Amino acid sequence: PVCSMGNSTSRLYSALAKTLSSSAVSQHQDCLEQPDSAQLDPIDPKDLLEECQIVLQKRPPRFQRDFVDLKKNTASNHRPIRVMQWNILAQALGEGKDNFVQCPMEALKWEERKCLILEEILAYKPDILCLQEVDHYFDTFEPLLSRLGYQCTFFPKPWSPCLDVEQNNGPDGCALFFLKDRFELINSANIRLTAMKLKTNQVAIAQTLKCNETGRLFCVAVTHLKARTGWERFRSAQGDDLLQNLKSITQGAKIPLIICGDFNAEPTEEVYREFSNSSLNLNSAYKLLSPDGQSEPPYTTWKIRPSGECRHTLDYIWYSQHALKVNSALGLLTEEQIGPNRLPSFNYPSDHLSLVCDFSFNQDPDRLL
Repeated sequence: PVCSMGNSTSRLYSALAKTLSSSAVSQHQDCLEQPDSAQLDPIDPKDLLEECQIVLQKRPPRFQRDFVDLKKNTASNHRPIRVMQWNILAQALGEGKDNFVQCPMEALKWEERKCLILEEILAYKPDILCLQEVDHYFDTFEPLLSRLGYQCTFFPKPWSPCLDVEQNNGPDGCALFFLKDRFELINSANIRLTAMKLKTNQVAIAQTLKCNETGRLFCVAVTHLKARTGWERFRSAQGDDLLQNLKSITQGAKIPLIICGDFNAEPTEEVYREFSNSSLNLNSAYKLLSPDGQSEPPYTTWKIRPSGECRHTLDYIWYSQHALKVNSALGLLTEEQIGPNRLPSFNYPSDHLSLVCDFSFNQDPDRLL
């Protein structure tokens, strides 16, 4: 099924419409290999944004969120690196398992919700995009984002809960995207997290990139830790395993590090303290929005389930504070913007808010001597 594109005819009709249905694959079981998206024509992001807006013309306009300038009168000698972290809500879970009692099913239709997700990505233009709960990677995000100039990597959960939902679109997992004209991939690792020496259902991707403009290396990682109350020790063990992996990959923090994730953990949890106190010298970027620079936001997810209202801070962008500085961060939605029915909604596609930060490298001390 292809959604109505409204009255306007778009040059990208086929690009967006093809991602709405995987029926073409099911009709040709003998050619299940993914097409090489690099061979497809590039897409102008403005054209794709216009296409999304045509699909969304009956929905309310996107929320206005402003960047907060965090620079302390320090000039950078290179263009900032914009990093976006977002749990986009797996389609199978949103429709089949998560039970958002105040969200109409109509608001969760993939044909429109995917355009809300793309609109948010296109609005903030990240250089690096880290997503969780991606269950439409091969039919939507990889084909479109690769044509926007991103290199794309996906690592699914071994036993994704999406597979329990009828008419699912395959497993969900973590995905990492970076702009090929800004960075060169040096090394990539798919990590299946362990806890108490047991392999778990949670994963991470860690990639070492070279910034083409400065020649400097840095590592970016994306992860999604185990959910639910009662699993705090499990999350702590997963976090410890991820930190051990990242220590090895960054040669003990010689290579600067950015870690994006839905940690499913409030700042009071042990796994948060592990990251705060790690020898990798990490800080949480969104703390810098608080007056004292020491407090996380009051929430990054806000939803209503049958058990009641859930408002939590679970999503983070960690960074090497010795090597990187945060120039700005995207402010969160206010309670008034979110509205009484909370998230997701006709206005907003996920139950988690996107986090976006602009980073720059600190001047290399060796070069100042």
